[in-house]
Amino acid sequence: MRAVRPRYLVPLGVLLVAGAAVVVVVLLTGSSGSKGTSKPTAKADAADVVHFHSRPDLTPNRLTVVKPAAKSVAKGKIFLAIKNGPGQSGPEIVDDKGRVIWFHPVPKGLAAFSFRQQTYEGKPVLVWWQGRSTGYGHGLGEYVVMNRHYKVIATIKAGGGLQGDHHEIQLTKRGTALFTVYRERPANLSKVGGKKNGQLWDSIVREVDVKTGRIVFSWSAYAHVPLTAGETPPPKTSPHDFFHVNSIDVDHDGNLLVSSRNTFAVYKINRRSGRVMWVLGGKRSDFRFGPGAKFALQHDVRRQPNGTITLFDNEATPKQAPQSRGIVLRLNMKTHVASLVRQYTYPGGLLVVAEGNVQELRGGDVFMSWGAQRHVTEFSHGGRLLFDLETPAGADTYRAYRLPWSGAPTTRPTLVLGTHASDGTLTAWSSWNG
Repeated sequence: MRAVRPRYLVPLGVLLVAGAAVVVVVLLTGSSGSKGTSKPTAKADAADVVHFHSRPDLTPNRLTVVKPAAKSVAKGKIFLAIKNGPGQSGPEIVDDKGRVIWFHPVPKGLAAFSFRQQTYEGKPVLVWWQGRSTGYGHGLGEYVVMNRHYKVIATIKAGGGLQGDHHEIQLTKRGTALFTVYRERPANLSKVGGKKNGQLWDSIVREVDVKTGRIVFSWSAYAHVPLTAGETPPPKTSPHDFFHVNSIDVDHDGNLLVSSRNTFAVYKINRRSGRVMWVLGGKRSDFRFGPGAKFALQHDVRRQPNGTITLFDNEATPKQAPQSRGIVLRLNMKTHVASLVRQYTYPGGLLVVAEGNVQELRGGDVFMSWGAQRHVTEFSHGGRLLFDLETPAGADTYRAYRLPWSGAPTTRPTLVLGTHASDGTLTAWSSWNG
């Protein structure tokens, strides 16, 4: 018996049984996927879950291709971490048809965020946050690093008695990891309309050595940014999240770009002293904005190789504009003006209440997750929609990426044989995860 090794977890290929009849390998069990709506509140059903005869322990969420990939889309596989759907939650890699290449379900009750391919010690690895989401929009967990053989080679913890948050995990060339942490602490909130003996969530930017777990840098928003910079009022019954850190990026000079959702601003932080070098956006911006350049409640701020800055401009919760968008900004450091270079909007418009990211690809395309609105898209440099993938109703992925990956699983392909048919052939199902 010989099985042709499939490239995808979804079984492909032909099987020869006992040198006799050729048997077609069945692709999937279960019914075909049904296209959901663009509303995140829509109800999912059983057709939104993928089942495998060969791996009944894996039940990922079914993905729907809304717009097939154009021939001009960039090369690479799609990295997602779907949660809240009818299927299992966890990081996964899929192709342009939404077919699963690799899937790793996380334990029930946990979720995965910020999944993508990164580099550690000069080699490609898979990295994601895994843990429990709180009711405050934060996470309590740790970060997983897995090699191309799908073996865990490092687990990164926040240290100092704290747990890592889901918004960011960034491996650096220094052998360190940058990530976000939330810490509850007492604070006088009277200046912003809250209690004098109130509580707040302090946003922490932390850097640790991956091998030793030693904390090499830790920055507190509460210690460096005034509470009055916050754009959202203190809630009555829960801690005040005046800053809400949601992304960290290493700038060209080695210092950090930190996104604060609730101050509508980006902060450049000195990586040694923690000093705020400049602020882009919000009440205390060091830059003026050109037409269309202003943003609000943003996610995923990244410095690009050409010096521009990309970000996902949510404009929601509370609503600031009719729709969300991905934008490219250019900062003039002499005139201190931020100019809009390009923007990317979903056809018909989507207002994304939470999550989202923008990835510039080689060749000029832009890959985006629309977060809570469930769509994953690729646009041409000029803004033409080239590809559109949708998660099931009720499910979403915090971020999505198109990246290179070549896995080498140490496990063998799985084969399950069915009953003999009347014509003497044998039905078989085969898969190989990763």
